[in-house]
Amino acid sequence: MADLKKFVEEVKELSVVELNDLVKMIEEEFGVSAAAVSAAPAAAAGPVAAEEPSTVTIHLTAVDAAQKIPTIKVVREVTGLALGEAKALCDNAPSVIKENVDMEEAKAIAEKFKAVNATIELK
Repeated sequence: MADLKKFVEEVKELSVVELNDLVKMIEEEFGVSAAAVSAAPAAAAGPVAAEEPSTVTIHLTAVDAAQKIPTIKVVREVTGLALGEAKALCDNAPSVIKENVDMEEAKAIAEKFKAVNATIELK
Protein backbone atom coordinates (compact mmCIF):
# COMPACT_ATOMS: atom_id res chain seq x y z
CA MET A 1 0.00 0.00 0.00
CA ALA A 2 2.90 2.36 0.74
CA ASP A 3 4.09 1.94 -2.85
CA LEU A 4 0.70 3.11 -4.16
CA LYS A 5 0.79 6.19 -1.96
CA LYS A 6 4.29 6.97 -3.22
CA PHE A 7 3.07 6.51 -6.81
CA VAL A 8 0.16 8.90 -6.21
CA GLU A 9 2.53 11.50 -4.78
CA GLU A 10 4.76 11.18 -7.86
CA VAL A 11 1.75 11.54 -10.18
CA LYS A 12 0.75 14.75 -8.36
CA GLU A 13 4.09 16.28 -9.36
CA LEU A 14 3.66 15.59 -13.11
CA SER A 15 2.85 18.37 -15.58
CA VAL A 16 -0.30 18.24 -17.70
CA VAL A 17 1.72 17.05 -20.69
CA GLU A 18 3.40 14.32 -18.66
CA LEU A 19 0.01 13.19 -17.31
CA ASN A 20 -1.35 13.08 -20.86
CA ASP A 21 1.60 10.94 -21.96
CA LEU A 22 1.14 8.65 -18.93
CA VAL A 23 -2.54 8.12 -19.75
CA LYS A 24 -1.72 7.30 -23.37
CA MET A 25 0.95 4.81 -22.28
CA ILE A 26 -1.45 3.10 -19.86
CA GLU A 27 -4.17 2.95 -22.52
CA GLU A 28 -1.77 1.35 -25.01
CA GLU A 29 -0.18 -1.03 -22.50
CA PHE A 30 -3.43 -2.39 -21.07
CA GLY A 31 -5.77 -1.88 -24.02
CA VAL A 32 -8.14 0.32 -22.04
CA SER A 33 -9.65 3.76 -22.54
CA ALA A 34 -9.59 6.64 -20.07
CA ALA A 35 -12.81 8.02 -21.56
CA ALA A 36 -15.60 8.48 -19.05
CA VAL A 37 -18.16 5.69 -19.03
CA SER A 38 -21.75 6.90 -19.05
CA ALA A 39 -24.58 4.82 -17.69
CA ALA A 40 -27.28 3.83 -20.18
CA PRO A 41 -30.57 5.61 -19.55
CA ALA A 42 -33.37 3.50 -18.11
CA ALA A 43 -35.71 2.12 -20.77
CA ALA A 44 -38.77 2.87 -18.66
CA ALA A 45 -37.90 6.55 -18.37
CA GLY A 46 -39.49 7.31 -21.72
CA PRO A 47 -38.38 9.96 -24.21
CA VAL A 48 -36.16 12.66 -22.79
CA ALA A 49 -35.78 16.09 -24.34
CA ALA A 50 -32.26 16.74 -25.57
CA GLU A 51 -30.73 19.22 -23.17
CA GLU A 52 -27.58 21.18 -23.73
CA PRO A 53 -25.08 20.19 -21.05
CA SER A 54 -24.25 22.89 -18.52
CA THR A 55 -20.51 22.14 -18.66
CA VAL A 56 -18.37 20.67 -21.41
CA THR A 57 -14.83 19.54 -22.10
CA ILE A 58 -12.95 21.27 -24.89
CA HIS A 59 -10.93 18.94 -27.13
CA LEU A 60 -8.42 20.28 -29.67
CA THR A 61 -8.76 17.88 -32.60
CA ALA A 62 -6.69 19.49 -35.36
CA VAL A 63 -4.22 22.34 -35.81
CA ASP A 64 -3.63 24.12 -39.12
CA ALA A 65 0.14 23.89 -39.69
CA ALA A 66 0.23 27.44 -41.04
CA GLN A 67 -1.51 28.68 -37.86
CA LYS A 68 0.42 26.62 -35.30
CA ILE A 69 1.99 29.57 -33.45
CA PRO A 70 -1.30 31.51 -33.13
CA THR A 71 -2.97 28.29 -31.97
CA ILE A 72 -0.29 27.80 -29.28
CA LYS A 73 -0.95 31.39 -28.15
CA VAL A 74 -4.68 30.67 -27.85
CA VAL A 75 -3.98 27.47 -25.89
CA ARG A 76 -1.77 29.45 -23.51
CA GLU A 77 -4.41 32.16 -23.13
CA VAL A 78 -7.18 29.65 -22.41
CA THR A 79 -5.25 27.28 -20.13
CA GLY A 80 -2.54 29.40 -18.54
CA LEU A 81 0.05 26.76 -19.52
CA ALA A 82 3.70 27.49 -20.21
CA LEU A 83 4.88 27.70 -23.81
CA GLY A 84 6.34 24.17 -23.90
CA GLU A 85 3.22 22.58 -22.44
CA ALA A 86 0.91 24.48 -24.81
CA LYS A 87 3.08 23.47 -27.78
CA ALA A 88 2.98 19.82 -26.66
CA LEU A 89 -0.83 19.89 -26.49
CA CYS A 90 -0.96 21.29 -30.03
CA ASP A 91 1.59 18.77 -31.31
CA ASN A 92 -0.27 15.85 -29.71
CA ALA A 93 -3.76 16.75 -30.96
CA PRO A 94 -6.31 15.41 -30.25
CA SER A 95 -5.86 16.80 -26.74
CA VAL A 96 -8.07 17.93 -23.91
CA ILE A 97 -7.66 21.69 -23.56
CA LYS A 98 -10.01 22.44 -20.69
CA GLU A 99 -12.55 20.48 -18.64
CA ASN A 100 -15.80 21.44 -16.90
CA VAL A 101 -16.23 24.71 -18.81
CA ASP A 102 -19.66 26.34 -18.78
CA MET A 103 -21.32 26.50 -22.19
CA GLU A 104 -21.03 30.29 -22.62
CA GLU A 105 -17.30 30.28 -21.91
CA ALA A 106 -16.84 27.23 -24.15
CA LYS A 107 -18.49 29.01 -27.08
CA ALA A 108 -16.24 32.05 -26.55
CA ILE A 109 -13.18 29.78 -26.48
CA ALA A 110 -14.43 27.98 -29.60
CA GLU A 111 -14.52 31.31 -31.45
CA LYS A 112 -10.88 31.98 -30.49
CA PHE A 113 -9.81 28.61 -31.92
CA LYS A 114 -11.95 29.13 -35.02
CA ALA A 115 -10.14 32.44 -35.63
CA VAL A 116 -6.83 30.53 -35.93
CA ASN A 117 -8.29 27.68 -38.05
CA ALA A 118 -7.98 25.12 -35.26
CA THR A 119 -10.63 22.41 -34.97
CA ILE A 120 -12.15 21.74 -31.56
CA GLU A 121 -14.95 19.60 -30.19
CA LEU A 122 -17.15 20.37 -27.21
CA LYS A 123 -18.05 17.14 -25.41
